[in-house]
Amino acid sequence: MANLLTATSERIWDQKYRFRGTDGHPVDKSIEDSWRRVAKALAAAENKAGETSDQVDWEAKFYDAMADFKFLPAGRILAGAGTGRSVTLFNCFVMGTIPDDMSSIFTHLREAALTMQQGGGIGYDFSTLRPRGAPVHGVGADASGPVSFMDVWDAMCRTIMSAGSRRGAMMATLRCDHPDIEEFITAKQTEGRLTNFNLSVLVTDAFMTAVKLDADWDLCFGGTVFKTVKARDLWDRIMRTTYDFAEPGVIFIDRINARNNLAYCETISATNPCGEQPLPPYGACLLGSINLAALMRNPFTEQADIDIAGLEDLVSTAVRMMDNVTDASRFPLPDQAAEAEAKRRIGLGVTGLADALAMCNVRYGSPQSVTLTETWLKTIRDAAYRASVDLAREKGAFPLFDAVEYLKSPTVQDLDADLRADIEKYGIRNALLTSIAPTGTISMLANNISSGIEPIFAVEQIRKVLLPDGTHRTERLQNNAYRLFREAHGPDAPLPEAFVDVDALSPADHLAIQAAAQKFIDSSISKTVNLPPDIPYEAFKEVYREAYDLGCKGCTTYRPSPVRGSVLEAAPKAADPARPVPVESAPVQADAGAVVYMAEPLDRPATLTGSTYKIKWPESDHAIYITMNDIDQDGRKRPFEVFINSKNMEHYAWTVALTRMISAVFRRGGDVSFVVEELKAVFDPRGGYWMGGRYVPSLLAAIGEVIENHMVQTGFLERGDSIVPDAKKEGTAKKVGGQCPRCGTAALIKQEGCDTCSSCGWSRCG
Repeated sequence: MANLLTATSERIWDQKYRFRGTDGHPVDKSIEDSWRRVAKALAAAENKAGETSDQVDWEAKFYDAMADFKFLPAGRILAGAGTGRSVTLFNCFVMGTIPDDMSSIFTHLREAALTMQQGGGIGYDFSTLRPRGAPVHGVGADASGPVSFMDVWDAMCRTIMSAGSRRGAMMATLRCDHPDIEEFITAKQTEGRLTNFNLSVLVTDAFMTAVKLDADWDLCFGGTVFKTVKARDLWDRIMRTTYDFAEPGVIFIDRINARNNLAYCETISATNPCGEQPLPPYGACLLGSINLAALMRNPFTEQADIDIAGLEDLVSTAVRMMDNVTDASRFPLPDQAAEAEAKRRIGLGVTGLADALAMCNVRYGSPQSVTLTETWLKTIRDAAYRASVDLAREKGAFPLFDAVEYLKSPTVQDLDADLRADIEKYGIRNALLTSIAPTGTISMLANNISSGIEPIFAVEQIRKVLLPDGTHRTERLQNNAYRLFREAHGPDAPLPEAFVDVDALSPADHLAIQAAAQKFIDSSISKTVNLPPDIPYEAFKEVYREAYDLGCKGCTTYRPSPVRGSVLEAAPKAADPARPVPVESAPVQADAGAVVYMAEPLDRPATLTGSTYKIKWPESDHAIYITMNDIDQDGRKRPFEVFINSKNMEHYAWTVALTRMISAVFRRGGDVSFVVEELKAVFDPRGGYWMGGRYVPSLLAAIGEVIENHMVQTGFLERGDSIVPDAKKEGTAKKVGGQCPRCGTAALIKQEGCDTCSSCGWSRCG
């Protein structure tokens, strides 16, 4: 183990991918055991007429493919295959099309919760929901708009802990001609809002033409034009928000659909959370990556190259493994299983590209790097399609295969004539085969190779790691290619110019590699164009225009700013790059006086100062009173205890338990802001309520916001946005214009002495 994994890689394997029994004891004793477990589970799909010889042979081949990190199955496969757990082996899903009615909306919310519970990230297109203010026929109300329902999804996502220790992730898309596109663009500017969503605008070719011509652009829904804007002004608003806040991303949706092998039987309007898999409704994202760096021969010499024959053989095995995942996996929903089986799409990609280029002494983004990228990716594409045709001859083509229509795809037409002829004759097992994922964690598992097709972030990095107690620790990491270079050439050898950090690259370098790779990828690519913080705005906009002109299917940028933090940062340049560095360092220290950590709880003084707040929860006939008491410590107020009281005895037991637990945490000191976040993340399966114009997912979340508001007003926190706007005012569930506190629709009427919502059916008698 010590020779195979670095300390950081071993920690990642142990925490995320190591199989443990129900008693918590590890079943996998080593990373090799994890590979054997996965190989055995996927080889089980090779059973023919009850014989096991094929299983044994393929199990050995599958294990060999993963050995030494040559092929990296996605994290869900590595963590779940062969464990017997009720989890999906597919990383992400695009969920079903959301019908524009209240009942269906919450049916889809339930589907999302079930999917995330089994470990799947989700993508949604909210363009099907009518805009804010549009009439809701039959109930005499106005719609609250798609962004308001995204808040509901976000609240659900905060609560659902994905399989293992992963929290769920979501992608939300909205068409560039939807009337609420301007609200969507700026939605995440409110701190703490939609934090579980990545946002992307679906940009059409017509819109890009209108931007170029500075033409008018209609924002419409259901055939009705709600507003007309200048296309260039709307584009500028997207760009300005992205420049300042790193979102939304841009998806060139017409290009995605035009180049889709399955254009004849599906329409795509959303992607998985990272964007590398544009998928139809209920489409599944199945990922795996070839580690190009692991196939390098004679690294750091003039003879450096990739073993092309070995690459082709590895791709063939990887395609078979991934095809078997479809048969081995569970699916949260029957519709997802049916969609996966009907098309059997996979997303085979690469990782370690930048490491491989450095081993060839080639600078990332240079013309030579573009040539090598195209050569390697074309080899992978052709080998993958050939392997899938061979599988079709053996096991049959994917059920929705139509030779005439399939061969019309521009991607398929780029294949050589012999391969197209075999597709026409035998069919193909997998409708789509290639995709490039971000591979962040599995690349770190493989001893910190460069991820996906991203450049080397830095030869030495400082990574912030969240610990179970809510604190952070820093780890100092070395890039894999850099570490191998030092091992081969010693600590004093000059570093080749090919080892270029991300901050030394231009936007053109990034886009050159992305465009080169996209030529041979039939799905899409997760790629971030890292930009300097001082890049001029006009130059920033040019990145997106160039991405469109180069044929990319989307564009995502990141420009550091004080608004955003980072998980990774380059190690200080002054550090000796050849010096061995510790993997772990001391916990990150807070500013002096900001946080006080204690081993023993404080004694309670005889007198404390505090405030009492009153909230009204729609389900309760009686108000709930929350008292927060503070202690003065080093000239600063910090929360010490909390009490919750109400005449409603239904909540008595859990409120007493809750207040005792929270007070115990407060008295231990430290950064207790996590208490607020945990309370606000609680999602009531019966649904929450609209309070003060915001959706609050549960009574506990409402209490959490009151506590947060108090911490802000006393100066303990410098953030927060509470449903209680003033400490001297009581927080209530407002019924502005007959707004239903459950669904937010302005459909509240008096019926037989009760407040009743004609939209969702919520009722409360006064």
